[in-house]
Amino acid sequence: MSTSEQPRSPLPPFTTEGAAQKVRMAEDAWNTRDPNRVALAYTPDSVWRNRAEFLSGREAIQQFLTRKWAKELDYRLIKELWACAGNRIAVRFAYEWHDDSGSWFRSYGNENWEFDDRGFMKRRVASINDLPITAAERKYYWPLGRRPDDHPGLSDLGL
Repeated sequence: MSTSEQPRSPLPPFTTEGAAQKVRMAEDAWNTRDPNRVALAYTPDSVWRNRAEFLSGREAIQQFLTRKWAKELDYRLIKELWACAGNRIAVRFAYEWHDDSGSWFRSYGNENWEFDDRGFMKRRVASINDLPITAAERKYYWPLGRRPDDHPGLSDLGL
C-alpha cells in the first residue's frame, strides 16, 4: 500500500458506533456501483471470497465488481452491522437487482471483514444467496445511488 494513502477512519479497534459508521460508508460506496471507488477501501493485496469465487488484490476486485454490476442491474444495497471486535466486523446485507431479461432478485448474505491498522479492509468473506422475487415484492425504491437516511434498514423492513 502506498504510504501516501490516508488512513480510512474509523480505525480499529472498532467501537459499535465506529463499526456502524464503517458499514454505512461501505454501503454508500457499493451503491455508487463504481468499481474503482469501491476497490480503494481495500488493501492492495486484499483477499476475498465472494460466493465460490476467490480474489486477491485491488485489480481483481475492480474486475469482479465491473462484471457484477454489468449483470446485476439497478442494484440497490442495504448493509447492517451484526457484530464487531478489535479489527473485525460482521455484516448482514440484502440487495435487489434485475438481470437483462427483467427478472428481479433479492440477494441476502453475510460478510466477515478484517481491517489493517490504517482502516483498509484486508479480508472479505461473503456468503450470498439469491431469491427470485417479483417486481411487486421489491422493497428498495430510492433513486440509484446512496440510500436516503430516512429509508428503513434491514431490520425495519423485516429482512
